[in-house]
Parts: sequence; C-alpha cells; structure tokens
Amino acid sequence: MSTFERYLTLWVFLCILAGIALGHFLPGLFSAISAMEVSRVNLPVAVLIWLMIIPMLVKIDFGALRQVAKHWRGIGITLAVNWAIKPFTMALLGWFFIGWLFRPLLPEAEIESYIAGLILLGAAPCTAMVFVWSNLTRGEPHFTLSQVALNDAVMVVAFAPIVALLLGLSAIVVPWETLLLSVVLYIVVPVVISQVIRRTLVASGRLDEFLKGIAPISLAALLATLILLFAFQGEQIMEQPLVIGLLAVPIAIQTYGIFGIGYVWNRFAGEAHCIGAPSALIGASNFFELAVAAAISLFGLNSGAALATVVGVLIEVPVMLSLVRIVNGSKEWYERGQKSHA
Repeated sequence: MSTFERYLTLWVFLCILAGIALGHFLPGLFSAISAMEVSRVNLPVAVLIWLMIIPMLVKIDFGALRQVAKHWRGIGITLAVNWAIKPFTMALLGWFFIGWLFRPLLPEAEIESYIAGLILLGAAPCTAMVFVWSNLTRGEPHFTLSQVALNDAVMVVAFAPIVALLLGLSAIVVPWETLLLSVVLYIVVPVVISQVIRRTLVASGRLDEFLKGIAPISLAALLATLILLFAFQGEQIMEQPLVIGLLAVPIAIQTYGIFGIGYVWNRFAGEAHCIGAPSALIGASNFFELAVAAAISLFGLNSGAALATVVGVLIEVPVMLSLVRIVNGSKEWYERGQKSHA
C-alpha cells in the first residue's frame, strides 16, 4: 500500500471539510455545477466516477469472466443480502430510531418522510463505487464486475416493488430514466472505454507501464467527488447538524450490520477472501444517485426524504473506508475460517 493510500482516511476528512467550506462560501458556483445533470444524474460526478473505475476496469481480461461461475456462493450471498435482507433491516432501523427513539428531537411533520428516505436508500445497493472498494481490498475484479452487472439487472425489476411494499404504497413512480442512464454511464460506458484502452495497450506491449502511471488517478477522482458532493450539501449541513447527525445513526448501523452479515456468511460458505470482500461491500454501500432521485421525484427537493438520502451520501465514503480497513486487517482471520470450513 502506498503512502497516499495509507493516509486515505486523512485525505477524505480534509476533503469533507473543504467541500463543506466551499459549499458554504461559494453556493452559487456549486449550485451551477449541481445543475449540470441529465435525468437527475450529475454529469461532473459521472465523469469523476469514470476516472475512478476505468483504471480498475482496464486491468480486467473479459475472457476470464467464465471463471466466475465457480464463485456461485458469493454471487448468491450478494443477491440474498442485497434484496432479501438489506431493504427490510433499513426499514426496521428507520422505524425504531427515527419513528420512535429520536422522534422527540425531530420535526414531527417530517418523521414519515425521513423514514421513507431511509427506505429508498436501503433498497438501492451500490454499483460503481464497489469497484473502488473492491480495488482497495484486492477483490477479484471479474467477480466484482459480474456481481455489479447482475445487481443492476435485479434492480430494474425489484427496486419499485420492494419500495412500494415498505412505503405502504399501491404504486411508485420509479425514475426509470435515472436508473437506466446511471447503468449506462457508470457500467456500460466505462467498460467499453476501458476495454478499448486495454486492447490498444496489449497490442503495443505497454499495459503494465500504463497501469502503474494511472493508478493514482482513481483515488484522486474519489477525493474530488467527495469535495463536490459535500459542497452541494454545504448549506444543509450547516443549517441542520442535529437532524443530519440523528439520521446518520441508523444508516451507519445498517452499513456495518449488513457488511458483517455478508462478510461472515461468505467466510462460513468457504469463499475466498477476494470474493467475500466485494460480496460484503456491495451490500454495505448504496446507489445514492438512484435513492436521491427517487426521493426527489416522490417527495420533493426540500423534503425530509431527500435530506435522508443525502445524509447517506455524506457518510458513505468515511464509513466504507473504515470497512475497507476491517477487510484488510481481518484477512488472516477470514482465511483461517475459510480453511476450517472448506
């Protein structure tokens, strides 16, 4: 691990502070940047996500994808955690913390809206950012790509019914343009670009040289994305720190809990650490673009639901980086258990 990666938590913390400060003192600039979107997908953020994941995808030889079938247990655990467990535990945590425990501390009119936002967040498992977390934990890249692609396919058909069930609605308007455009922007386009680059480099014999030179770009793009996201919400953070702190509690508990379920389950199932890590991390992380867009379309831009999904964005990277540390620090423990259950 490089010196830069070793102190990544520090850089993240500094970027969070920088983003909040910039959003507070330059609201006009970041309002203009946040308005640069198509179907509620922010284009500058999309470009930064490309810069995060394309260098990782360049490493992948798609001819080796057929090997992923032997990791069917990891894929099965990913799907079970993401769709049979995660949305329901998020709803339960929302009802317990926001609907009961913290209720006296929150504006009564927004309670149900906050819970709805948490439900939307829990029903939208991560896509693009999983490539970052998998890379930081030395996850198997072909498995990571396959589980993300499969998760996206399930999301198209499962997101609306699960959210409708948990919100108690007979119908829900899913922002399909946002969902499909996000899949194209964050999966299809980066895969195509990365494979064109890979074939060109392999043909010229410069692949290894290119990978060494481009490696820092992914982390730099991650930090730039953080600055943007926190700058977009700088005013909200300054105006409602207590509400944001209270909303962060069930989200953080959910993230650590879902990760623990997936990680331990993979260990007992006998999956390799490089499979168990990305399998657990995809459930712990969230597809915040879809959650935010759905909250805005259902409840409005200034609703409690929209704010709750934004809080998910705010704590996403710091919490996921702590999970990356747990994964890397527990590899020996994981592999001992894997051998004993093999």
